[in-house]
Amino acid sequence: MLRKAASYAGIFFLYLISLLPFWLLYFIADVLYVVIYYLIRYRVSVVRQNLTNSFPERSDADRRKIEKQYFHYLTDLVVETVKMISVSESSLRKRMKPTNPELVQHYFGQGRSIIAAAGHYCNWEMAALAFGLLTNEKRVIVYKPLQNEDFNRLFNNVRARFGAMLVSMKQTLRTMIAIKNELSFSVLVSDQTPVAHEINYFTTFLNQPTAVFLGIEKLAKMIDAVVIFYRIDRVKRGYYTYTLVPLIEQPKTTTGHEITEAHVHYLEKLIQEKPQYWLWSHRRWKHRPEDINL
Repeated sequence: MLRKAASYAGIFFLYLISLLPFWLLYFIADVLYVVIYYLIRYRVSVVRQNLTNSFPERSDADRRKIEKQYFHYLTDLVVETVKMISVSESSLRKRMKPTNPELVQHYFGQGRSIIAAAGHYCNWEMAALAFGLLTNEKRVIVYKPLQNEDFNRLFNNVRARFGAMLVSMKQTLRTMIAIKNELSFSVLVSDQTPVAHEINYFTTFLNQPTAVFLGIEKLAKMIDAVVIFYRIDRVKRGYYTYTLVPLIEQPKTTTGHEITEAHVHYLEKLIQEKPQYWLWSHRRWKHRPEDINL
């Protein structure tokens, strides 16, 4: 009961915070940056090691600059994500703009469904919310459930505010089979870390052997869906664009792992261009090939 009460109190507090104007939220973010980076040192060692391994060719000074930029952006990401709880549709449309929404109808007009790979890059939560506004056809967001059921329900309700259907990772195959005869646009985060017993493939990503899910490739071949990348770019503080980048139009003609390599390395290129916007505090490289029996 106490845990439940604490969850509800936390959710109510987040809702109140979400009602604050953006300018005040960014003031909070600036203070939060000083606290988590200079005082608490939240996962600084994880970020530093990830940057060292990913960019060994860069100088220590360059990597330290990226590190600070990352933590400053991370605090912006936190307050922007909280703001998504109550943000209006008009404000969302102004702050997360598609650059080529016509691509959706282009493929739907051909009777093709779409599967998009996305990364933990820029504000993926704001992009997920804006995704619901992109089309009136079936929109599917595949998510990894949070351990706290109450907060998991909160964020699912937020993501579904504009019509998207939320599907947990474990239910993805069943859902895609159920809707395979309908036009659909599905988004899956491609840089999640598989648990050890689910690892079937390693690739080289950011200079390191990296375990990746093969789900996007399997689903695309199963329903013959066009594979795109859901690219997000930061224009300025609080403002973004997203672009639908075609990767594979004929998935059934591809070779093994071709689709996976395409979306993984598109994300890699994006990170290399502006590394401060990727989720460096995530322990992405927990598993090594020599520890896994493939």
